[in-house]
Amino acid sequence: MIETASGRHRPWMAGPGRPWMTYGLIVSCCLIFVLGPASGLNPGYGSGGRLMEAQSRYFERWGVVPTALWSGDPDQPLAPLTALFVHGNWLHLLGNMLFLYVFGAMTEERMGRFQFAVFYLATGYLALLGYAAAHADSAQSLVGASGAISGVLGAFLWLFPRARVTSLFPFLLFLPLRFPAWAVLIFWVALQWLAARQADDRPGVAYLAHLVGFTLGFLYAWVRFGRTARVGGAARPSEAARPSEGESQP
Repeated sequence: MIETASGRHRPWMAGPGRPWMTYGLIVSCCLIFVLGPASGLNPGYGSGGRLMEAQSRYFERWGVVPTALWSGDPDQPLAPLTALFVHGNWLHLLGNMLFLYVFGAMTEERMGRFQFAVFYLATGYLALLGYAAAHADSAQSLVGASGAISGVLGAFLWLFPRARVTSLFPFLLFLPLRFPAWAVLIFWVALQWLAARQADDRPGVAYLAHLVGFTLGFLYAWVRFGRTARVGGAARPSEAARPSEGESQP
């Protein structure tokens, strides 16, 4: 749940202010996942070894493979864009969509639908491109919306630093605790940075893409909106549970 520093609530994005772009991105990612082989729900991809081969081909076709991206193939420049709508498994999808659901609504409301859509796609594209540039020799496919969602988190930190976020921490027995958004997001960035330093070339979470996306989102909000757009008092809150993060390489 997110609330503003003033503590005042109203029905989430009631009326014409509903975050339709955020909803559309969530629905698109979920639909693409369900129809693809990673969900295991489409019988057309078969099962067992046949399904695993289909998943591998699917991720290579629609995800970012750094070695292929820099190969000069004219189709490859679109890969960082299509990869934003592909997810490796159910946990990857649900974690990303919950993050987008929580932080995307207020960010979209402040930016406007069209600007938010361009911001989301551009930040996600550049985050995946940055990861591919840093791992140019990698043949692992990279998929997921985490780079774009990290950009949303960066923008949210600048625009709503005093909003309060209800978070669940496993090491505190999942007790719901409320913290300022700036504290939660800076803690999240620190975890991504530490994990990125320990990451290797094996399949896993692309923490570097998270850091690139977050930095770009924060800088964009800072340059585009300045101090006048920051919320310190009353604002329009949104409610949801705290999500997870991840940019997976299947």
